[in-house]
Amino acid sequence: MAYQHAPGGIVTPEAVRLDLETAGLGSRTAAALIDLTIQFSALYALGLAGALIAASVGPGLPGWLGVTLVLLLVFALLFGYPLALETLWRGRTIGKAALGLRVVTVEGAPVRFRHAFARAALGLVDFYATFGAAAVLSVLLSRRNQRLGDLVAGTVVLRERSAQRAPTSVRFAVPPGAESYAATVDPAGLTVDDYRTVREFLLRAPGLRPEVRADLAARIARPLAARVRHRPPAGVGPELFLACLAARYQRRGRAATAGVAHQPDDAPPAPTPIPEAGGAGGFTPPA
Repeated sequence: MAYQHAPGGIVTPEAVRLDLETAGLGSRTAAALIDLTIQFSALYALGLAGALIAASVGPGLPGWLGVTLVLLLVFALLFGYPLALETLWRGRTIGKAALGLRVVTVEGAPVRFRHAFARAALGLVDFYATFGAAAVLSVLLSRRNQRLGDLVAGTVVLRERSAQRAPTSVRFAVPPGAESYAATVDPAGLTVDDYRTVREFLLRAPGLRPEVRADLAARIARPLAARVRHRPPAGVGPELFLACLAARYQRRGRAATAGVAHQPDDAPPAPTPIPEAGGAGGFTPPA
């Protein structure tokens, strides 16, 4: 499932519009300048410390060893800095975090080591071998503002923060009549990114066409049901499962914050409209 770029957002083939947009040249350049400043500042500080150590050791240090150490240090900072941060910080570096940017795959999934490795390797061409010209031209000419590293890795850089509106908190409630079933749903295996996907779907589901809504609910529900090791009984549709999963996840988070097993709701929950049973019958997660 690939995303398509559209003015003001990212649209999936199922016609679901996300509140994220690809980062343009200006924000990407600003983020890169922050990262480069950090890298070269660290390089200068380490180089100065190395010179002081070499001066204290005296002429006994072989010249080739000093050159090798300097080259390894430069490579570690220019290549290892983005590789380590984007892998461990889920697609962000310090510069990207400051500008509200994040790298994701073109399918919208978090980047992994192989994506960060390809981006860092091509970054040597994008930024250093061509003095940034390759990156600028690629971002300007590509449909989704991708530099060469993004095109090879299959990634895009998204803008997470927007000045248009602030995110609002939403509380999901177990649909009426599904309380006993919801008690069997354990959200322990759900990640934050999984919950965000469920949240986005539930908020936008009422505005989708029925066939698109049912298909997208099934696509999201099947892998999540396998992840939390839950097999819905017959007659439980994917959207009902997702609604109960979101409600249970939120309640589990509130209980953990309060340090108690259960915390009564103190605000009206968001409505969770569920289609009538029928065409969206039970579903079976992958084994």
